[in-house]
Amino acid sequence: MDDWCTSHERVPARRRADGWMFLIEAARDLRTTGAIAPSGRALARALTDPVRAQGSRPLAVLEVGAGTGPVTRALIPQLSRGSRLDIVEANARFATQLRRLVATHPDLVHTSERVRVHETFVEQLDTDQRYDVIVSGLPLTNFAPDQVERIMARYLDLLHPGGTLTYFAYLGTRRARALTASRAEARRHAAVDEVMAAYQRAYATGRWTVWANLPPAHVWHLRRPLVSAESSERRLAEARR
Repeated sequence: MDDWCTSHERVPARRRADGWMFLIEAARDLRTTGAIAPSGRALARALTDPVRAQGSRPLAVLEVGAGTGPVTRALIPQLSRGSRLDIVEANARFATQLRRLVATHPDLVHTSERVRVHETFVEQLDTDQRYDVIVSGLPLTNFAPDQVERIMARYLDLLHPGGTLTYFAYLGTRRARALTASRAEARRHAAVDEVMAAYQRAYATGRWTVWANLPPAHVWHLRRPLVSAESSERRLAEARR
């Protein structure tokens, strides 16, 4: 009973600590952090559904932009025997936190080598691995359109044919920027939306709204087609018209 109480007492304490760390990093650089609070449990669950849906099949999973690890904590218990998880996080403080999480997670006792933290940008990730599922936590609407193009192209390159990319976008950000930001910033946001809309038209298999998050968010699932790279690029080109 004492152990049960202690473990449940740690959860809100950990969330508070993660929240403060996230807020501090957001104050340093809101553009790359993307929010003022970590993803909530409902959003983490929606993002990890493609892993959960494949049951006991061994999977190669990539998480990008993990932050303080709320989605990582939802992913780890879903990893079946023989699965691997690569975590990409460019923020050095977050990466240190994630390594600590992996080293101490109870589900990874004696098997922590299945999970690796890479302190880099996904565009610079040096790997020959291809993934069944990619979970993106990057704040894409905060980036330049050409950077978003590079990231999305990299995601498709890293996916196995038939693999799934899952990512989220906060609701109302374009409208908020139109009201509060400069014209140049509003145009940048609109251009990113156009980039993402083309990928959605070409590859989306579903979109869900997560209201129980701060702020609420859409979760998108995109699937790399079971076709040649040339056919996939042609599909994207047609979606841009």
